[in-house]
Amino acid sequence: MNSIEKRLADLHQYRPDATAPDDLDAFWECTLRDAEQRPMNDRRERTDSLSPYIEAYKVTYEGFDDTPIHGWYLLPSFAQRGKLPCVVLFHGYLGSKSYPEKHANWLLLGYAVFAVDVRGQGGETGNRLPQSFGMTKGWITQGLLDPETSYYRAITVDALKAVQWAAAQPEIDAGRIVVAGASQGGGLALLTAALSDIPSKAVADIPNMCHMDFGILNSTGSLTEAAEFVSRHPEHLERVLRTLSYFDMLNLAERIRKPVFVSVGLKDTICLPETIFAVYNRIASPKQLQVYPFNGHYTSGDHFRKIASFLA
Repeated sequence: MNSIEKRLADLHQYRPDATAPDDLDAFWECTLRDAEQRPMNDRRERTDSLSPYIEAYKVTYEGFDDTPIHGWYLLPSFAQRGKLPCVVLFHGYLGSKSYPEKHANWLLLGYAVFAVDVRGQGGETGNRLPQSFGMTKGWITQGLLDPETSYYRAITVDALKAVQWAAAQPEIDAGRIVVAGASQGGGLALLTAALSDIPSKAVADIPNMCHMDFGILNSTGSLTEAAEFVSRHPEHLERVLRTLSYFDMLNLAERIRKPVFVSVGLKDTICLPETIFAVYNRIASPKQLQVYPFNGHYTSGDHFRKIASFLA
């Protein structure tokens, strides 16, 4: 057995203890009930695209609070009449929904696309989430001392409402909605798949929000913001770890009941392979893992073709 085979064998056996708080189920039951009762107050407006093959709409809707969440709703104008499958796309940390033509690969597969901003980051969407304690740089330490006020709670509900919005559109087959994303977007895809009955499949590339108690110690990505927060406020370590545990896929993976495609880079220092395997090994539904032994925090080559084959 060579070193790569041994590394993979060890990772496939990696099953750290769950860190779920006692009230995890009650927390999510309350959160989902409140989210279901919130009005969308949505708006959908036709807009121009550089491609004659893309029917593009600018969308706003309200997710966790009254923050208007911005998205692109895109339809392939060449598609045959009838209900379309739809992919709901979540971007990586500090990114955005990008621009309509960026998502042409999905449209060429015959999918409608709903690509949404994550609040406060690199897109058009602001953030009206209240704040009662100081933050370190970035966004994830907002409300980090209490799961009820956490930024993670807000963006998870925003993502759940995005899926709900897509399912309500007249062009969409609500039984063929896929959630997909990379890094932060991969984490949101997994969270949405775990907490919503709407998605039929999930694609989580190099996902974040996995085994976060390990990540806060070792990751070079967004969890360094939480680590810096604890460095400044060491008396709040247990409160921070408790808040993270509500949104950690390590504690929610077993809720996933639909097919899942996951990718991982063995040299990734942002979403470390230990964190991804810890979650993947707990998923009991049909699943597929794409391993890139020499990749860091990225996929490469014909990766999108692998996703398309999984969905087909």
